[in-house]
Amino acid sequence: MEFPAAPRLVGTRVTLEPLAAEHAAELAVAVAEGELWRAWYTAVPRPESMAAEIDRRLALAASGQMMPWGIRLAATGAMVGMTTFMHPSPDQQRLEIGSTWLGTSAQGTGANREAKLLLLGYAFDELDCIAVEFRTHWHNRQSRAAIAALGAKQDGVLRSHSVGPEGALRDTVVFSIIASEWPAVRLGLREGLARHAAPAESPGA
Repeated sequence: MEFPAAPRLVGTRVTLEPLAAEHAAELAVAVAEGELWRAWYTAVPRPESMAAEIDRRLALAASGQMMPWGIRLAATGAMVGMTTFMHPSPDQQRLEIGSTWLGTSAQGTGANREAKLLLLGYAFDELDCIAVEFRTHWHNRQSRAAIAALGAKQDGVLRSHSVGPEGALRDTVVFSIIASEWPAVRLGLREGLARHAAPAESPGA
């Protein structure tokens, strides 16, 4: 499996736009809010590093190893985050959704839930995946809870899986959704969005 060019995926709360260099200024503003990069257990780019991070993701996309998007909030028109398909598994019809971050004001608005609904729909229904993985740091409890809330199941923990920038060892928690689970997961995501406040809700609600 090599990834094709990222398509534009449109929902009611968010639009996933193929990542482009011109998104750098908007995304630098989004990541500055709440200083998301300061959490030691995440790999969120700093505002001044945003253009370089976009270039990195686009280079991986050009080699078929990543499908990157910017996340645009429908309620405000603002670009509020990034997400990707990554780590395609040749001949195994698997991929990982990762390298995702969402600006503070967009958290709690249903943006993440709808973005994942769009991504999973494309992975299972268009790319014919048999499994989609999510990975996160053991200490990123917010991310672990959010992944489980999507309907993903925890597969296990990879102990001392990698070394962080300051030398700390990372235990990586692996979750997945398999193709047979996708219909139920899709219903759960849609029901959650239907119960959620309208897209014009106040930020952070």
